[in-house]
Amino acid sequence: MTITFLLNGESVTLRDVDPTQSTLNWLRENRGLTGTKEGCNEGDCGACTVMVRDAGGAKAVNACILFLGQLDGKSVTTVEALAGDDGLHPVQTALIEEHGSQCGFCTPGIAVSLATAHLNGDMAHDDVLAGNLCRCTGYAPIVRAAEKASKLPAPAGITQAPDLPEVDGHDPMQPKDSDGLAQALMEHPHATLVAGATDVGLWTTKALRDIRPAIFLGGVSDLKQVEVTDAQIHIGAGVSIEDLRQLMLGRHPHFAEMLRRFASLQVRNVATIGGNIANGSPIGDGPPPLIALGATLHLRRGDIRRQIALEDFFIDYGKQDRQAGEFVEAISIPRQADQLRVYKLSKRFDQDISAVLGAFNIGVEDDKVTTARIAFGGMAGTPKRATHVEASLIGQPWTLETVQSAAKEFAKDYEPLTDMRASADYRLKACQNMLIRCYHEDQGTASSVLEVTS
Repeated sequence: MTITFLLNGESVTLRDVDPTQSTLNWLRENRGLTGTKEGCNEGDCGACTVMVRDAGGAKAVNACILFLGQLDGKSVTTVEALAGDDGLHPVQTALIEEHGSQCGFCTPGIAVSLATAHLNGDMAHDDVLAGNLCRCTGYAPIVRAAEKASKLPAPAGITQAPDLPEVDGHDPMQPKDSDGLAQALMEHPHATLVAGATDVGLWTTKALRDIRPAIFLGGVSDLKQVEVTDAQIHIGAGVSIEDLRQLMLGRHPHFAEMLRRFASLQVRNVATIGGNIANGSPIGDGPPPLIALGATLHLRRGDIRRQIALEDFFIDYGKQDRQAGEFVEAISIPRQADQLRVYKLSKRFDQDISAVLGAFNIGVEDDKVTTARIAFGGMAGTPKRATHVEASLIGQPWTLETVQSAAKEFAKDYEPLTDMRASADYRLKACQNMLIRCYHEDQGTASSVLEVTS
């Protein structure tokens, strides 16, 4: 495989390299760029953050779970190249002046995250930094540095959009459209699909698995498209979680707010909604809200396409309705008035796996429940609807008494497990309380958006 990209403005072409080698290891071991640090090696701490630019703009990304094969046609900037001819980047200067560097280990990744946000005009510094863990607990001076730097211009070398390199376009393991992907999968039906690699990356760094042969989807542009019509929102499987969050902001804001807590910005920038679904995790945050919205999943194998209700895709724990050589092509949700409520329960507010995630799409007319689609993650071996609860709500008056009675039906819908995140009893009580909370919020009773357990 031939991989061509820009590294700190320099054109790099790699031939006959292992495309599943991590960018972090290659930067440090092959190029001597040791400013990029290895902390967790699983995409959590942000010490390895680099800036990756493509046609979609600049994004902060975790280099530890970014494969070399994902760099084709892109530009990578490390902390060593943040400064310009006139001196340090304003972020670097502000971190020094505001004492934002404590032991210094995490500082390069923080500087790159803030420089990327600075370039994009992103002032939500707390969200930006959620993916950068400072073990010295010194976030106050770091945020002061970010605010100070935001008022100053960046070096010209950073603000100028790079002239992205031409890519070969002939390697079947680096397809450029979904037709090429379909053909490659027919020839290699058991190949590993690499989109964002936020899950697959851990297979290599933690489980030490060999994921080859791997098909890299970064160049499959048609899978990154979104089409909004009067009838539906059609979302390509390659749409990132961050782009999905932006898409949902004005349409289903509760969904968008939950996605703000979907890992870190570094992860959301590359993780895809198709990967989140195809992974089949019972605690994936994407499927429950999409199921509650009545989503349809679009699958493709060769030239054959089919579509199924999203909830039917999940058969059992670790088992999905997907054949060898078949891939998730898109997901579509019907256009509808927003009545969706989504609640994520986790031990930490930021960057934590859900213990329970509930999504409620309940329609009420003339104080009577007319429709109900309720789905949960973390309550079964798959994302699953609460059909008994739905049935007990539909046709009934929208009152607290109805809701409390319906909440008892959760015990018929789910038999949750006890694990390190929560006990079965806790999970069952949590989903009952989420339904009650949904009712109170619909009635205008304010409640905190935070769902954090001690």
